[in-house]
Amino acid sequence: MATTAPRVVVVTGASAGVGRAIARAFAQRGSSVALLARGIDGLEGARRDVESLGARAVVIPCDVADEEQVEDAADRAELELGPIDVWVNNAMVSVFSPADRITPDEYRRVTDVTYLGFVWGTLAALRRMKPRDRGVVVQVGSALAHRSIPLQSAYCAAKHAVKGFTESVRTELIHDRSSVKISIVELPAVNTPQFDWTRSRMPRRAQPVPPIFQPEVPAEAVVNAAMHPRREMLVGWPTVKAILAEKLAPGIADWYLGRTGYDAQQTHEAERLGRRDNLFAPVPGDHGAHGRFDDRARPRSMQLWMSLHRGLVALGLLALGTAAAFGALGVRRRALRW
Repeated sequence: MATTAPRVVVVTGASAGVGRAIARAFAQRGSSVALLARGIDGLEGARRDVESLGARAVVIPCDVADEEQVEDAADRAELELGPIDVWVNNAMVSVFSPADRITPDEYRRVTDVTYLGFVWGTLAALRRMKPRDRGVVVQVGSALAHRSIPLQSAYCAAKHAVKGFTESVRTELIHDRSSVKISIVELPAVNTPQFDWTRSRMPRRAQPVPPIFQPEVPAEAVVNAAMHPRREMLVGWPTVKAILAEKLAPGIADWYLGRTGYDAQQTHEAERLGRRDNLFAPVPGDHGAHGRFDDRARPRSMQLWMSLHRGLVALGLLALGTAAAFGALGVRRRALRW
């Protein structure tokens, strides 16, 4: 496992949202960052973020749905920054809509970006990492890879596919006795700009299902997964609860989400008619990492802290257990004296 920050990191979907926060988090640790996305305005903003933190950045406009563009981006990243140590697959698009109102072209586009974009990124990384026998691929996943919700059938299916693909690749790396690692970080609801630019057929404005976390929370998890690779890292109690609900009572989860899932994904504000979406082309402008839910988003996760400090938590529990045992022994001795 890595004990120092990686020298060169590639982040897809780096122009905004979680990807923007991930790029900054690596830059804070001194990593050089290759920034991949479609929107040049957001990419330039991400470059300024990285360079303001004293790190190197290279802007690479790229649609991850196109495997040739991804391969060319990997070549350019290594040419300008050096051998890639970490590749973070994060780019995504979605459609908020009942399944039977999503068009074939929309399903294909979500699949091409949110699933196949991860495939092309992973393969580009492996082609460079495996001969060197080092490197880490981090997949930015979702609780929705384990438990689907209404109105996001295309996105949920893509995230399920990413999970399946990643598990297959991991077993192949084990078979090859490769030192290359692949990890998946499962996210909760995050305050990003996607809820203002995702294509939607809902009558009211989209929102992440509360509780909501700031993008810096999953960014911390991604950096940790790159430096200390795990098979899977869960971010936030909502992610843990969603996965447990699916394992223990999937039928009840179906019923509950069928009754509450529509309203939970919408605010009380009417959707803005004619607004632009980013499904087939980026929305112009630099949108940053945060969405419009700063007043409701949590800046940290106790669950993530406990996950990142498992040894410390285990020692604390052991100390509490030992103290309780000695306390009980003292009570028993006093009772015997009586």
